[in-house]
Amino acid sequence: MRALIAVLTGIGLAAMSAASLAKIYYSKQEAMELAFGKDAEVEMLPLFLTSEQRRRIEQKARAKLESSLYTLYVGKRDGNPVGYAAIETHTVRTKPETLLIVLNADGTLKRIEILAFHEPQEYQPPDRWFAQLLGGVSLADLRLGGEVEGISGATLSARAAIESVRKIVSLYREMVVGERQ
Repeated sequence: MRALIAVLTGIGLAAMSAASLAKIYYSKQEAMELAFGKDAEVEMLPLFLTSEQRRRIEQKARAKLESSLYTLYVGKRDGNPVGYAAIETHTVRTKPETLLIVLNADGTLKRIEILAFHEPQEYQPPDRWFAQLLGGVSLADLRLGGEVEGISGATLSARAAIESVRKIVSLYREMVVGERQ
């Protein structure tokens, strides 16, 4: 009986410690405020990709899309778009990370925030690392070893984040701008 209690206690402690690794930073509403400010009107823009659109986006992003349905959020002031945002969830190593990827109205990368991170905290890229992705970095240069420096001990996190950014920028260019290159 004592052995059973010890085993169950060990399993419970292991489960609690694994759950303590998970970190949720912002809710969806807070994310939209981060993206566009408290005074912006936010509209959902559902995107239904055809197989041809999906193929072009995957080619531009150099990444596989998990779905043919995506949602961009459009921030507006006085009826005019001030930017676009996407909430992108992907697996880093074995656990999920959720990013808020914000584009300016012209499609340049404005902001990246970690909304949730379930891997150990030492694998989480710092804000200063994300800052190098912002602005007008081309999709071709959005890669480790290109314009983006790596992170010692967090290479998988960095690769996953860069891939998500390339997907969202490519999705925006294809579906909002209509860029067909």
